[in-house]
Amino acid sequence: MSPHQRDAGGGGGGASVPLLPEVDQLDDGVRKGISEGASISSAIFNVTTSMVGAGIMSIPATFKVLGIIPGFVVILIIAFFVEVTVEFLLKYTRHTGELDSYGALMAESFGKPGAVALQVCVVVTNLGAMIIYLIIIGDVLSGSQTGGSIHLGILQEWFSNHWWNARAYALLFVVLFVMLPLLVLRRIDSLRHASAISILLAVLFVVLCSGMAIKAMCEGKTQKARLLPDLGHGASFFDLFTTIPVIATAFGCHVNVHPIRAELGRPLEMTLAVRISLVLCVAIYFAVGLFGYLLFGDSIMADMLVNFDNVSDSLISTLLNDIVRLSYAIHLMLVFPVMNFSLRANVDELLFSKRPLLATDSTRFLSLTCVLLAFTYMAAVVIPNIWYFFQFMGTTTVVCLMFVFPSSIILRDVHHISTVRDRILAILVIILAVGTSLIAITSNVFNYIGKQRRVV
Repeated sequence: MSPHQRDAGGGGGGASVPLLPEVDQLDDGVRKGISEGASISSAIFNVTTSMVGAGIMSIPATFKVLGIIPGFVVILIIAFFVEVTVEFLLKYTRHTGELDSYGALMAESFGKPGAVALQVCVVVTNLGAMIIYLIIIGDVLSGSQTGGSIHLGILQEWFSNHWWNARAYALLFVVLFVMLPLLVLRRIDSLRHASAISILLAVLFVVLCSGMAIKAMCEGKTQKARLLPDLGHGASFFDLFTTIPVIATAFGCHVNVHPIRAELGRPLEMTLAVRISLVLCVAIYFAVGLFGYLLFGDSIMADMLVNFDNVSDSLISTLLNDIVRLSYAIHLMLVFPVMNFSLRANVDELLFSKRPLLATDSTRFLSLTCVLLAFTYMAAVVIPNIWYFFQFMGTTTVVCLMFVFPSSIILRDVHHISTVRDRILAILVIILAVGTSLIAITSNVFNYIGKQRRVV
């Protein structure tokens, strides 16, 4: 790989992805498989998988705050701006033809500081998301304790309490025997089958939740749901803004757009793949938010899966609840490697920017994979709650990756290709993203101070 290509891949979005040597370095059989490229269905599966992660579990909790109608409107607005900012990135990528990574675009527009800023945001965001995945998987398998209430995990329900089904040991088994084999794959397209299965499991989760909610409605057992937000009982209008970072986090896919596009047989189809993925995600998120809120009402937890341990009134209900929880836990296990792909590439660029391509150095590749996996495992064992994690990422690194950086590239316009519409949209995106983040952060700070005073 030439020095120019290595530099172009640096700075986020993954070192010149895919993580394989160039085609002329491979044998005939492998060269033929790569030259054909990935299909658009593969791209749709991978983009959708990178979005439909742990964030879906907190969507019903945002409906509790916003109400059903504003919740749906916010989902649509965020999806629209995600499509706009992804198109910003793809527009510059198509124009340059050579800079086929998010980091390369940032480096071209803002130099090394821009590339490093992107890499840091990618590392923090993906690492945080992967930790959240493991926390939720741990909640499903080994239960959790929130606000003095104890929620049993599936392993405790099936086998009662033993040392081997505690969170630390259950997660260790998942990490070593489920995730590690997927993490050592060196092409993101190799994960297409896992991505397809994960999407099917997400759909199964939505179907089961919908069926349970409809059954509860027919039996008159659904909880009271609000169409509009309730600003009484000490709630503030500004509290509504705290939900926006949570929903925005559920649409994050920007760092995986270029790696997936790089492997497409027809890169021009990437825009269509992203739009189809956004439509799927909007449908999934609204369905989960609506039916989850109808099922649990104001008792909904930040991690909705936790609520499924106490709605069983028969053997069939218990079995359905376990299937719901397990299906989504397995979904997250399959999403984890997709997130790890760009995380590993960006950490490598930050620490080993002068070294050869990561895929050509097996020792460095495996060492980096194991270190990152070990860190996420230890953090997931120690950290108990996901809601504040979502809010922290959604108001800082996620808002930069999804909205601020792509819009800044358009406003910088080093190739002079931005239209007036592009510039107006970019300015609007930055104002809305930064404004809502500042309001959300301020509201959280005041709420925290208020709680501390009440405790004292």
